[in-house]
Amino acid sequence: RMPEKSEHNQEPTVEPVHQKTHFLSQLQFLEGVQPQALEHLMERTTEKTFSPGEIILQEGSKGREVLIILDGLVEAVKHQGNEDVFLARCGPGQVLGEMGFLESRPRFATVRAIEPTRVLELSENIMRDVFAEQPELLLRTTQVLSQRLRESQESMIADLQNKNRQLAQAYDDLQRAQADLVLKERMDRELELARNLQESFLPRHFPTLEGARFAARSRSARQVGGDFYDVIALDDRRVGVVVADVSGKGMPAALYMALTRSLVRAEARRDPSPRQVLLSTHRLLMEIIQTNMFVTVFYGILDLPTRKIRYVRAGHDYPIVFTPATRKHRTLDAEGTMLGMFGEAYLEETETTLEPGDWLILYTDGITDVTSTSGEFFGIANLIQVICDSQAKTPQELCDEIFEAVKVFQG
Repeated sequence: RMPEKSEHNQEPTVEPVHQKTHFLSQLQFLEGVQPQALEHLMERTTEKTFSPGEIILQEGSKGREVLIILDGLVEAVKHQGNEDVFLARCGPGQVLGEMGFLESRPRFATVRAIEPTRVLELSENIMRDVFAEQPELLLRTTQVLSQRLRESQESMIADLQNKNRQLAQAYDDLQRAQADLVLKERMDRELELARNLQESFLPRHFPTLEGARFAARSRSARQVGGDFYDVIALDDRRVGVVVADVSGKGMPAALYMALTRSLVRAEARRDPSPRQVLLSTHRLLMEIIQTNMFVTVFYGILDLPTRKIRYVRAGHDYPIVFTPATRKHRTLDAEGTMLGMFGEAYLEETETTLEPGDWLILYTDGITDVTSTSGEFFGIANLIQVICDSQAKTPQELCDEIFEAVKVFQG
């Protein structure tokens, strides 16, 4: 900080000459000098005062005067790059600028006041006269200078060592950050591949069958899981409907999903019993994959002319049947365990009849487990409320209304 007004020309503090002479006699490089010589020296000095933050000696300047600190505190800094490197602090009795006098070179460092400071300034001519009269002073001055250089060197070495430690730490942090970045990129790539795989297995078009219309909607969460759905035309009157949820996330879940879907489709064309289709799928999963993953499935076979649906629920969420004419709903209950986890799967096959105009809503817990900003679950009750309040005319409209309600709930 530069003061608004220099104090160089302010009236110096009045101090008896003999007190200053006594002060000079205590200095290391003036020790032993005759009192008369010191008084003669005092008569030729100039006293100056500096405010905190004010520069006393500027690095790179060519002045050759020598300064002796009477009172106050100063610091010496060396400019390197974009910052100042601290060298030393100096107080009363210490000498400044002797290096510039002896070497006749630009100032090595900048000296600025830390607190109000008074100095005695000895010009180049005065110093030459003093050294001519007292040659031993030159030796003492050189000793002081040597000590000063040592201290500055030690300070700079300590500063460099500290910077080296900081640089080493920064390098270690950079290596860890690079490793984390590589891991993140690999995970992002895996999630992208899993998402592409999942989307490739979800049907974009459904069979066109007399007596029923189908629609679906899916949105990936931040991490890809193993949810999937399918509509399988078995013959001219029967259609299989599937919704499933594989445990886990990422590529393993996507691969498990792809395998399960393929097995269900293959078995569905071989066996007319939903229960036998899922039992066969379970046995094949246990044989093919040795893992702690599992899948919950709802699989039903709808007979279009009779509107009867035979179904099994392998640990999956309860499907909802909604009758718009009465605005009433019910759930399709059946006992069953998940597939691919335990040695024997228990599945109960049940039949029910859908009335003309009924909606059958299949879903995964990706809907009901959505949370609001306050941490509340969307839940089955909100899903049923959306369905019962819906004015949708087509299955796709109902899917869109449910997703919009979830979006609003999430905030």
